[in-house]
Amino acid sequence: MKVYIANFGSGNWAWPECLRRDAIATMNDMRTHYLWERGDREAYIAESIRLLKTQKGVPPDRSLASRWFNFGDVVRDTQDDLWIHHQRDQSSNKDFLWWTVSTARPIDSEQVDDPDYLPQKVRTMVYYKPCLPWSNTNKKGTRLEWPGLHAKARDFLATEATLQNLSQDNAAYAKALINGKNLSAWHDLPEWRAKADQAGRGAVRSFTIEEIAAINTAERMRQTARRMLSTAKDTALASGQEVIAITRDKQFMLGTDAQATAYIVEVMQKQVGRCALTGLELLMDGEAGDDQLRYSLDRIDSSRHYEWENLQVVCKFVNRWKGAMNNEEFKRLMSLVRADL
Repeated sequence: MKVYIANFGSGNWAWPECLRRDAIATMNDMRTHYLWERGDREAYIAESIRLLKTQKGVPPDRSLASRWFNFGDVVRDTQDDLWIHHQRDQSSNKDFLWWTVSTARPIDSEQVDDPDYLPQKVRTMVYYKPCLPWSNTNKKGTRLEWPGLHAKARDFLATEATLQNLSQDNAAYAKALINGKNLSAWHDLPEWRAKADQAGRGAVRSFTIEEIAAINTAERMRQTARRMLSTAKDTALASGQEVIAITRDKQFMLGTDAQATAYIVEVMQKQVGRCALTGLELLMDGEAGDDQLRYSLDRIDSSRHYEWENLQVVCKFVNRWKGAMNNEEFKRLMSLVRADL
């Protein structure tokens, strides 16, 4: 799934129709539309340079004309991609982050008078690509109000350009945001903290004892997750596997360290502090207690890699005992031991 940040026409004039139709859009001047339609890139570029003007009133250069051609291809061919748009909601007069996912349905097209050139009646072909309904809440129902987003996220979740394909890490953040996932793995990075400090947070807030405890717990959880990730990498490399050797062959099955840490924290939360195989209560880093009850990252199916949906957290001693055994066999042997006690 790719992630695009997009606007829809100069001044975003096609947004209301995109919202009404559940679609994304791009457009072409009718004088060059037929060349894009038949896939003639070179002729399209040449005619665009000869006939068209940018918003500054000058002919486009070859690079810009080529991008115009590409916009039509991207919108026509997108499928199951995440599209994000920053826009003020007229009914509430608030800024929101909107999102949708492109579908496999073909584009619709229609001719309109370009609002930027109404005195000259410049005819424009608009391409509408059907999508899922636009939403300004994440998948857990939280409204995506623009001022509430992290200052660094606001830097890349909006663009003045027609569209922008986000980098891998920024795309991972955008997907986590839309899915309502834990974002602390990004927010805790030094450059993100610095950006938040630079943006300022207004008046100093006093936290309750309960809030302070929750903050400390979240930080210990992230610290524990980062330690487990580091241990898993060392284990894989020492055993001769290359599945986590990012610099060699990029077979790291959990994405970036930020993505991996956020995912491990999610696994820890789902298991509510308990070992997946014994049900024993686990200890986070920084907590006093039996070292053998520390969190340990384990592959559910030992024949597979450290990858999505194949991780669980268990007691340190359980991970050592289990070795390369699969979950069901280990549980069977544990039940025999319990039955004989």
